[in-house]
Amino acid sequence: MPSVLFYNVNVWDVSRDEVEEGMHVLVENDRIKEISDRPLKMSEAQTIDGVGRTLIPGLIDCHCHVVMTSVDLRELEEEPLTLMTAEASRMMRDMLMRGFTSIRDLAGADWGLAEAVERKLLMGPRIFFAGRALTQTGGHGDSRRRTQGIEPCACGNGLSITSVIADGISEVRRASREELRKGAHQIKVMVSGGVASPYDPIDSKQYSTEELTAIVDEASAWNTYVAAHSYTSHATQHAVECGVRTIEHGNLIDAETARMMAKHDAYLVPTLIAYDALDRNGKALGLGSASMEKLQAVKEHGQTAISLCREAGVKVGLGTDLLGGLQSDQSLGFRIQNEVDSNRDVLVSATAVNAEILNQENELGVVSVGAKADLLLVNGNPLADLSLLERPEETLKIIMKNGEIYKNTL
Repeated sequence: MPSVLFYNVNVWDVSRDEVEEGMHVLVENDRIKEISDRPLKMSEAQTIDGVGRTLIPGLIDCHCHVVMTSVDLRELEEEPLTLMTAEASRMMRDMLMRGFTSIRDLAGADWGLAEAVERKLLMGPRIFFAGRALTQTGGHGDSRRRTQGIEPCACGNGLSITSVIADGISEVRRASREELRKGAHQIKVMVSGGVASPYDPIDSKQYSTEELTAIVDEASAWNTYVAAHSYTSHATQHAVECGVRTIEHGNLIDAETARMMAKHDAYLVPTLIAYDALDRNGKALGLGSASMEKLQAVKEHGQTAISLCREAGVKVGLGTDLLGGLQSDQSLGFRIQNEVDSNRDVLVSATAVNAEILNQENELGVVSVGAKADLLLVNGNPLADLSLLERPEETLKIIMKNGEIYKNTL
C-alpha cells in the first residue's frame, strides 16, 4: 500500500477546539505516521493538496442494522439469507461512501459479514457486531405473531437472525456465551418495549435484575460490555443499576435517570433520525399502525433526553437505527442532533465518543500519530458548517479507511 501525504490541509479532531490550518499529515500502510505544521518530504508518497479543505476522522455510526433490509420487518421472514446479504452489501457500501468508516451493528450482522469486509470481499465500514440481540419471551425482540408458538429456525429466516429468545438465568448465560463464542464485540439486550415490535408496550420493563446481571457478568468475563435498548426512566435505571454500559435510544428518561447514568459512567446513544424518517415514510413503507402510534409517543422527547444527559455529564454518542430504504437518510442524523447539540458536540459524538464506546479510543475517531488512517477530506470546514456532512456525495472529496482510499474526486 503506497504512502499518502496530505499537505497544506486543515485538520480537526476532538483534541482541537478549532481547525489547525496549513498542516501536513503522512499516512503509511494503515496508520497515521506523522503530523506536522512544517512540510514533510516523502519521495514515494502519493501527494494530495488539501488547500481549503479539512481533514477529519472517519465517522462512526454506533447504532445501525445492516441486515434489516426492510422497514416492514415481517418481510424478512420470507427473505433468504443469501438475498439479505446481497442487499446488506449495497447498504454497507453506501455507508462507507457517506464517510462512515466504522459501524456498530446491534442486531443481525455477524462474524461472516464483518470478516467479508475485513478481507475486502465486500466494500463497507468495519463492523463491530452484537450478533443476535437477547430478548425475553414477549420482549422487543420476540418477533413471533401471537398465533405462533415455536421460535423460527435462524438457519433460513432473515428475521430470526436478529434476536434470540432467552428466559431465566441459565438461558441468558447460555445465549450470551453463544453470541460471544461467535465473535460478538458486545452483547445487545432488550430491556423495554420498542417501536417496531407491535405487541410490547413502550413502557414495559423487560428482564429481571437477576437475568440482566447475569448477562452483564458474561460480557464482563469476555472483557466487553452490554448495550441495552431502552426508552423509559424505569427501564434505563434498571439497566444501569445492573451494569449496562450503553443506553440505546433513551428518549423518555428524566433528569434523575440522567444523573444515575452519569454516576455509573453509562453512555447515551440517541437515534433521532430514525423517528424523523419513520414519521415521514414509515406508513408508506409498511410500518404497522401500532408501531406508528408508539412512534409518536417517543419522537418528541429524544432531544430532551440529550439535553438532560449533557447537563448531567453523560457522554453522548450518535446512532441512526434506520431500517431498509430509510438508511439513505443516515447523513441527515447530523442535522437532527444538531438541533440540540453544537456543531462540535455532534462531531465529537460521531467520532471520539463513539470510538470510546467501541473501546477503540486512540485507534479510531481521531487524527493523531499512531491512530488508524480513517480519514475524510471535506470540501470546507464542518466545524463551522455541519451541513457539509449531509451532502457527502458532493463534499467528501476523499474517503480513506485503513490507509486505503475508497473515494477520490480531486
